[in-house]
Amino acid sequence: MGPSKNPSTIDYDDPKYRITPAQQAAASCTGALLTSLIMTPLDVVKIRMQAQQKAINSCFLYCNGLMDHICTCQPTDPRNPWYKRPIQFSGTLDAFVQISKAEGVTSLWSGLSPTLVLSIPATICYFVTYEQLRLKLKAAHNKGKVYPESITQPFWIPLASGATARVLSVTVVNPLELIRTKMQSQKLSYLELGEALRNLVRTDGVIGLWRGIFPTLLRDVPFSAIYWLSYESIKSIWKCDHPSVWQSFIGGFISGSIAATLTVPFDVVKTHQQIEFGTELLNEQGKPIARKARTTTNIFRDIYNQHGIRGFYTGLTPRLIKVAPACAIMISSFEYGKVFFNRLANQKEFNLSSES
Repeated sequence: MGPSKNPSTIDYDDPKYRITPAQQAAASCTGALLTSLIMTPLDVVKIRMQAQQKAINSCFLYCNGLMDHICTCQPTDPRNPWYKRPIQFSGTLDAFVQISKAEGVTSLWSGLSPTLVLSIPATICYFVTYEQLRLKLKAAHNKGKVYPESITQPFWIPLASGATARVLSVTVVNPLELIRTKMQSQKLSYLELGEALRNLVRTDGVIGLWRGIFPTLLRDVPFSAIYWLSYESIKSIWKCDHPSVWQSFIGGFISGSIAATLTVPFDVVKTHQQIEFGTELLNEQGKPIARKARTTTNIFRDIYNQHGIRGFYTGLTPRLIKVAPACAIMISSFEYGKVFFNRLANQKEFNLSSES
């Protein structure tokens, strides 16, 4: 066998050059780490700006771009830095300045460690599912055709693959996220957590473990469908099946911007609903309280009545500032992973061939 083929001439969808699911998982894991470390502060600001639309006395909701989590505040404890939080911001830059001054710069990475514990498996599940499903649908669509000359990928394949992958990843991780939310909001031990979960199952049944999943799906499934459709369309326009790092970065940035803008109203509603979930867990005195949660429809109506159409686009600027580069970093890392592992496999095969 001759030297490895030039990466710029390789179609990585070709069965001869595809990387394995394990290699796809490694590539997506690297992207998840990079994205989380770089983009967490921007999403903290986005959530805080959305949350200031309503008074919140007992909890905060943060997200690092991959997973959401709720942190509680005990107003009676003056040592708790969350109690000193600024709650009114005039803009994105003002939010960065106020949060850093009042709570310290490190607060912009609040909850990063426990969030990564769940976000990395969720991201791996999402990207590997998307890639495997896309390749299988593409192969079924082009069955019997000569590769790669007559191979095509219609628009519905990335759209369906992205939506399906997101449904699966959200469904798998939602019970784990509920458990973590309980532990963070009430500082439960593992024994207390076990009792809380048993009570939840007795009260709501096993389906209670998927509480709050609807608003998450309402935001994330359309986002994924729009994102992957846009990204694959950009690759088609560029006539580029094997994008370079910069090409995939730009494509991911544009696609992420489109998807984030179209789905930001669902993001606002999800923030409101999850924050209410936190307040149900603990009141200002640290006592559990029971209250009937508003439905998604009710939240849509209340936001419109109180803030008009503009209320649905609160936090759009920081969302775009965070989501667009996050998508760019994630997809360029993933695409580079394909090249890296393909080179590794080709080099290993070439060395074995040379030795023989």
